[in-house]
Amino acid sequence: MMTAFARTVILYFLIMTGLRLMGKRQIGELEPSELVLTMMISDLATVPMQDFGIPLLAGVIPILTLLALSMLMSQISLRSLRFRELVCGTPVVLIREGVLQQSAMRKNRYTLDELLEELRGQGISSVEDVKYAVLENSGQLSVLPWTRQQPPTAAQLRLNVEDDTALPTILINDGRVLQRNLFACGKDRAWLDIQLRERQLGSPKDVFLLTLDEQGRISCVIKEDSA
Repeated sequence: MMTAFARTVILYFLIMTGLRLMGKRQIGELEPSELVLTMMISDLATVPMQDFGIPLLAGVIPILTLLALSMLMSQISLRSLRFRELVCGTPVVLIREGVLQQSAMRKNRYTLDELLEELRGQGISSVEDVKYAVLENSGQLSVLPWTRQQPPTAAQLRLNVEDDTALPTILINDGRVLQRNLFACGKDRAWLDIQLRERQLGSPKDVFLLTLDEQGRISCVIKEDSA
């Protein structure tokens, strides 16, 4: 029992570390090579977990080899555009100026039903309303409507609008004070205690979420009582 537990824990953290090295991507955003790597690693990990007659290194060494190969290919891709195109492919235009590129769709085995479904998912009902639709390497469809089909921006309306967009920093997460974020904002615990007292809160444990943005605005969500 302990052997199975230890093997599972070791392989789990090994795979998690490897996936972190691949970068923060969702499954639907993986390149073909990354998807193949993920599937192979999962298969390699299950064998030593279930069969105790196989040495643990028989699963660890192939996994480390695949991760090293993936990192090597990533470095080569950064340096060579030709190698990157060979491994990852290139984006393909499926709609150009409102016209379907049927040959490109056939080459990528992308059906008309799939294309229309993607367009409807982005609030577009007609192919003619699209200037460009690009099939990305990850399989996602990037849709660029005509300018006349897009909502007007403040710049197009020549409105002088103050940019009040500010990135918030989390200072309290579910009752826990994030000291690193607090110090990064140039604040200390005494300042935080003052903010809590102004909101009639006894301690950070009473706060579910508290953020501070770049313009000094504070957003506070009080923790609800658990039933």
